[in-house]
Amino acid sequence: QVQLVESGGGLVQAGGSLRLSCAVSRRVSSFNVLGWYRQAPGKQRELVARIISGSSINYGDSVKGRFTISRDNARNTVYLQMNSLKPEDTAVYYCNAVAVGESYWGQGTQVTVSS
Repeated sequence: QVQLVESGGGLVQAGGSLRLSCAVSRRVSSFNVLGWYRQAPGKQRELVARIISGSSINYGDSVKGRFTISRDNARNTVYLQMNSLKPEDTAVYYCNAVAVGESYWGQGTQVTVSS
């Protein structure tokens, strides 16, 4: 069973930055898609950013220009650098890894942005 463990969440003021990490228990290069999603109270889970086939990157419209996704194959870790944070970025952030016939989620990490 593959495990994804997120870390790096916390409380930050608007305009601040956080870096989330997702440690994966299997080679990240074995996955077709590595991504970050978030879910705010009362809202559906939404895409934040994802890396497809190791090269193509998609961002949600609300985070473009502020967030950056990356991966470290040697550490089997996926990162999400979040800059210029806004109160509306407050949510639980989840890491996701997808391979053919497989999809795994982390337990989530809370990000709270105060105004």
